[in-house]
Amino acid sequence: MLEQRAFRNILGHFATGVALITAQTPKGPVGLAVNSFTSVSLNPPLVALCAAHTSTTWPAIRASGGFAVTILGERQAELCHTFSVRAADRFSGQDWALSHSGHPLADDGLAWLDCRISQVHAAGDHDLVIAEVTAGALRGQTGPLVFHAGRFTRLMPTALSENPAGGRAGDCKV
Repeated sequence: MLEQRAFRNILGHFATGVALITAQTPKGPVGLAVNSFTSVSLNPPLVALCAAHTSTTWPAIRASGGFAVTILGERQAELCHTFSVRAADRFSGQDWALSHSGHPLADDGLAWLDCRISQVHAAGDHDLVIAEVTAGALRGQTGPLVFHAGRFTRLMPTALSENPAGGRAGDCKV
């Protein structure tokens, strides 16, 4: 059987974006940083994320029934770090907007989504959360915050020339 540390190291070499998951609760705003976030469906618009069973924030987000997603840009590594540390004052020192449902949004994120939780499945030591997207918009023009091999990194710019397969260089159809 593959050891947990080895498995984590292997998966750490899959580069991911980083997002904040935030919710307004009766006790105030709560949030956490995730890199296990993905689109699921275009029709209906669905996204998924994974929340650790050890998270002290996830139960409050789950109880709220919905959340906002802020997709972070390359200049937001410090904000991401703040949302990764337990007992940090996550919402001070940052400008916040509100989603249509009243959840906090980092004012300078690349994009945002407003989501309603539709399904939660236990999956090992995490919950797999499926949520319906009810609103969203693009905001920023910088590069994304990218996480790879245990640290933040940047994407290299690509040429916008045509490639032999059609489309722009760097495009990938999956």
